[in-house]
Amino acid sequence: MKGLALGSLSLLPVAGARTEATTQEEQASRVSSRCLEPWTPGALDIHHISTGRGNVAFLVCPDRTTILIDAGALHAASDWGSDEKYRIQPLPDASLRPGQWIARYIARHMPAGRKPAIDYFILTHLHPDHMGGVDLLSHRKIMSRFGGYELTGVMDVHEEIPIRKILDRGYPDYSYPLPLVDPHQRNYRAFIASFLRNGGIVERFAAGSSNQIRLLHSGHGAHPDFIVQNLCANGRVWSGRGEDAEETFPSLDRLEKADYPTENKCSVAMRLAFGSFRYFSGGDMDHDTAYGRLPWGNIEARVARASGPVDVAMANHHGYVNACGPEWVAALRPRAFIISAWDSAHPTIPALDNMLSRQLYDQPRDVFSTALKPENIIATKRLHEIQSGSGHVIVRVAPGGDDFKIAITSNRDESDRIIAQFGPYHTTEKSLNS
Repeated sequence: MKGLALGSLSLLPVAGARTEATTQEEQASRVSSRCLEPWTPGALDIHHISTGRGNVAFLVCPDRTTILIDAGALHAASDWGSDEKYRIQPLPDASLRPGQWIARYIARHMPAGRKPAIDYFILTHLHPDHMGGVDLLSHRKIMSRFGGYELTGVMDVHEEIPIRKILDRGYPDYSYPLPLVDPHQRNYRAFIASFLRNGGIVERFAAGSSNQIRLLHSGHGAHPDFIVQNLCANGRVWSGRGEDAEETFPSLDRLEKADYPTENKCSVAMRLAFGSFRYFSGGDMDHDTAYGRLPWGNIEARVARASGPVDVAMANHHGYVNACGPEWVAALRPRAFIISAWDSAHPTIPALDNMLSRQLYDQPRDVFSTALKPENIIATKRLHEIQSGSGHVIVRVAPGGDDFKIAITSNRDESDRIIAQFGPYHTTEKSLNS
C-alpha cells in the first residue's frame, strides 16, 4: 500500500488552532496542488465531510444514485460557553451554518449528467450532531420556506438540494422507547411533516432488508454486486437469513425506565457491498452494559457479528469511550477506520487502542479522523500512529469493487485540494451472510 503522507504535523493537524493548521496547509501545497477528480460512472465514492459540527457521509453510487447518511449540525453557544470549549471550531468557518456547508459540498460533488438531488437520506438516530440541532439561545430563528421548522442540519441541505426519500428509526410515531419530543427532535418531526405534505417519501429503516436502499438510475440487474444490507434499527438485528431480523433488546415492560435503550443504542446500521468491497456505518451504537447489569447493551458487538468483515468501517459514536469495543473491532476487521470527530473526546484512548490492536486481528489497518481537538492530541499519545487527523475523508472504490483508495482533502476551504492520498487497497471476497 502506497501512501502520500506529509510528515507528522500533517498527520496530526491541530483542528481549531489556525497557526498550526496554516503550517499544515503550507506543507500540503508543496506536496500536492491537485484537486479531487470528479466521480466517474461505475465507481463508488464515499465522502466523509468534515464540518466540526457532526457526522455526515455523502455517497455517489455506481449508477449516479446518491445517499446521504446523517447531516449533523451542533450550534455554538453565543458566548462559546461550557459545551463549546470541548469542541473544535466550525469548519471551514462559522460564516455559514453546517448544513449550508454540507449542501455546498454535495453540490460540488454531485455526479454529472443528473439533476442535483439526494435519492436517500438515512438518519442513524435523532441527535443534533446527526440530524441538526436548533439554536436554543438565539431569539432569531431562521425558518424554512417549505414549512414551520428551523433550518439546521439536514433541513438546511434539503433547502438547497431536494431529498427524495428519508429513512429513519422512528417513523411514523417516533415513540420508541419513549416519545421523541426534545426541541431538536420536535423540529425534525416538523420537517418530516412538511416533507410529507410536499410529496416526499418517509419510511422506517427496516432491519434485515436488502432492497429498501437500491440503485435507482440503472437498468434492472445492471449492478447485481451492489447491495445495501440493513443490519439493525431499534435493537432489531439482521439474523443473516434472508430479510429476517431478531429482537435483541428486552421488552420495555421488563425494564426500569432508567434502563430503557438509549437513543444511541437505537441507531440504525448498514453494510454496503460493492463487488468484494464492504463498508459499515452504525451511527452511535455502543457496548455499554452498565458494568454487566444489562448484557443486552453491547449492541455494537451483535451488529458487527451480523455484518462480518468489512474493508472500511465508520467508528461508532465518534470513537467515544463506550464504543468501538474489542468484539466490534474483531468482528469487522477493517482495513480502514474512519472517525467523524468534533470533540476533545473523539476518539478516546480505549476506543483507539482497540482500533489499533494487533491482538484483536493481526492484519494491517489505517485510521483516519476528520478532525482532532489539540488537547486530545496531547492526551491520547497513540494518535501519532494514525494516518490523518484533519480533512474530508473520501473513499473511492474502483468499478467492480476490487480495490479502493482514500484521499484527504482540505477542510479549511472549498478548494477540494488533496492533502494526502493512500492506497490502492485491495479487497478480498467475503460472504454476503454473517
